Amino acid sequence: MKQEKPISVLMFPWLGYGHISPFLELAKKLSQRNFIIHLCSTKANLTPIRAKQYSSSSIKLLELPLLTTNLPPHQHTTNGLPPHLMDTLKQAFDSSTPQFTKILKTLKPDLLIYDFLQPWAPLAASQLNIPAVEFISSSSTMTAYMWHDLLKKPKGIEFPFFSTIYYRDYEMASIERSKAVIPVEKIEADKNRVGQSFVLSNHIVLIKSFNEIEGKYSNYITSLTGKKIVPVGPLVQEPTSDDANSDLIKWLNTKDKRSTVFVSFGSEYFLSNEDLLEIAYGLESSKVNFIWPLRFTKEEVEIEEALPKGFVNRVGDRGRVFKGWAPQTKILEHSSIGGFVSHCGWSSVMESMKYGVPIIAMPMHLDQPMNSRLIVEEVGMAVEVVRDGEGKLHWKEVADVINHVVVEEGGELVREKANHMKEIIRSKGDEEIDQVAKELEMLLNS
Repeated sequence: MKQEKPISVLMFPWLGYGHISPFLELAKKLSQRNFIIHLCSTKANLTPIRAKQYSSSSIKLLELPLLTTNLPPHQHTTNGLPPHLMDTLKQAFDSSTPQFTKILKTLKPDLLIYDFLQPWAPLAASQLNIPAVEFISSSSTMTAYMWHDLLKKPKGIEFPFFSTIYYRDYEMASIERSKAVIPVEKIEADKNRVGQSFVLSNHIVLIKSFNEIEGKYSNYITSLTGKKIVPVGPLVQEPTSDDANSDLIKWLNTKDKRSTVFVSFGSEYFLSNEDLLEIAYGLESSKVNFIWPLRFTKEEVEIEEALPKGFVNRVGDRGRVFKGWAPQTKILEHSSIGGFVSHCGWSSVMESMKYGVPIIAMPMHLDQPMNSRLIVEEVGMAVEVVRDGEGKLHWKEVADVINHVVVEEGGELVREKANHMKEIIRSKGDEEIDQVAKELEMLLNS
């Protein structure tokens, strides 16, 4: 039987690792199904991908030049970018429209798959008669809430899932405080940007989810917008064997089964000094071992300065605290890991599900509170460290939740739910990806 001509796809994620990673995982899956993928991003984002040899005959990497003097090349990424420079990066990204259009004209792909922040990308594609589909790497839960809000609560109806999916009072207060320092026109412009990116997607929208946990939220998005929501599955990056002999994994090998927590708040969030201290005291007071990679807005900050005095000596061999990066999936798959102290970024949630690791939830901002409510209230594989009425963390609550989830009898149900999610994902295989491939083929043939 004659092999059909491969479908050429240009993938264009936003400039953060939490976005590029699921785009890359989707690229790997589609490249096994008669698709040739070009992944387009800045050199700062593509260099570490090249270092892991992800480029292949079916996945090619294309550099997008950002013509800006306001940011040096190594900051053409959200990874480790100080928060005050995020707007500068967005402006530089937007100004790259001519360079991106040139790439489209040269490559002439059959399809563009783009992210949530760049409505100018599908517009450029439409001018060249190239179909474009949005891929959302956040949850259907948050996307449903966002569309309900964007459409000004249709017909005065309350969000239909409000009993479990909501912002706490202190989270709403934090949102209002951050809005107060941002010009109203900028807030509206960002909303329009996100809304337009969605609206410009051709007939369908891909989303990093699966129906067993978020089917009703995906259906609600469709009912609000008319777009068919197509889940792509969890898209978790496979651990590499490169890290198996690292000192960190060797240390983890010496720990008892499910005796250790991994502590991480993502590649873009920097803990406040207050939160960092409360988490440190909580870890010290808990009964578990821990791995805690720390990140600071200023490179020169030393761990000993930031942590409570004598902390490193007191925890001794119970803890590994260091600056920089850790191989998250390699750690989460390890049998010694019994819990994940997480901000509940969606990729981290999916990784916990794949490896059956219960979550000690500490949502910080953006979609994280909604993701936390979903996995606590509906999935049941997490317990949240709830802040006080003023939004402050307390070390005793941190320690209590860690102990409950990881070692105490009362946390057995949470641990069972996490393991159940692992079994669901394992049994499903790539069924969503097969459907995605069919949907894209139908779109191109319509």
